Amino acid sequence: MSARAWAAFATVSTLWGIPYLFIKIAVDDGVPPAFLAFVRVALGAAVLMALAWRAGALGALRGRGRWLALYALFEIVVPFPLIAAGERHVASSLAAIIIAAVPLFVALLALRFDRAERATGSRLVGLIVGLAGVVALVGIDVAGRSDELLGAAAILIAAVGYAAGPMVFKRTLADLDPRAAMGASLVVAAVALAPLAAVDPPTAVPSADALVALVVLGIFCTAAAFVFFGALIAEVGPGRALVITYVAPVVAVALGVTVLGERPGPGAVAGLLLILAGSWLSTDGRLPPPLAAVVTRVRARRAERPVERRSHPMNAPSTWTSCWTTAAGSRSCTASARSRR
Repeated sequence: MSARAWAAFATVSTLWGIPYLFIKIAVDDGVPPAFLAFVRVALGAAVLMALAWRAGALGALRGRGRWLALYALFEIVVPFPLIAAGERHVASSLAAIIIAAVPLFVALLALRFDRAERATGSRLVGLIVGLAGVVALVGIDVAGRSDELLGAAAILIAAVGYAAGPMVFKRTLADLDPRAAMGASLVVAAVALAPLAAVDPPTAVPSADALVALVVLGIFCTAAAFVFFGALIAEVGPGRALVITYVAPVVAVALGVTVLGERPGPGAVAGLLLILAGSWLSTDGRLPPPLAAVVTRVRARRAERPVERRSHPMNAPSTWTSCWTTAAGSRSCTASARSRR
């Protein structure tokens, strides 16, 4: 991947590792999942549509209505409420790790819809390793608890939507300005989610923490993240773009532990390690350009260091010592060398 793709990758991985914390804060405060999704989407749509309008990029959306609606359905309308509903029953860190199944679903869908994204070689190994991490998580930390299994199932369904959405975007919307394409998709999603939000509004005014969570989710985790995500899909394709779902859980777990006091079990720890390994393999086992440059400089410096060459014993110079006694009675010696021929 290029330096630009790696920068977008790092940004989206961070911005989409954060939402699980803020979703957990909001739903624990009593904000209904559909209402949370609607507010998040509406805020993101307002920001991106304003930016797209100022850039004069909205005209290119003509004739793309059905594809925008399909992308919005898969990427926003279905996943956002389901993840919020799932986090009512599972920890934020576990939700993020479950979403790591997204690249697997991309590989499965690619068998039918996108040959260019089919996983082979190290990428396939990476996907399998990452899936093993998800299996370890669900099988060890969630199995046997019906409410958590329902929450995990809701999040896995969201993962299928997250897999299908980028494939639609790549084939039909990748040539558009990301601000316009994502902004319009968020508008469609807001319209679709509005009735659900109206049916199940909060029973009380959300707390200050919940309101801050909604604002962060809308502006940073939706508006900003979707712009970077669209650029990343256009450059590297949905399969590699979705490797962020291997990295985002690291951010989510760190926040869950430090902020919410969550304690991931052995399945989560094992799953996270396998997911990190899968992430590396799925990006062809290459380092990001900045790290690769550091490694190259270190190797170059080592190559420039003088190397002491040892002569073969047969070619080593022979030495002898001459000693004598001075007039003052002290003893003095000198050493001489002669190469062997």
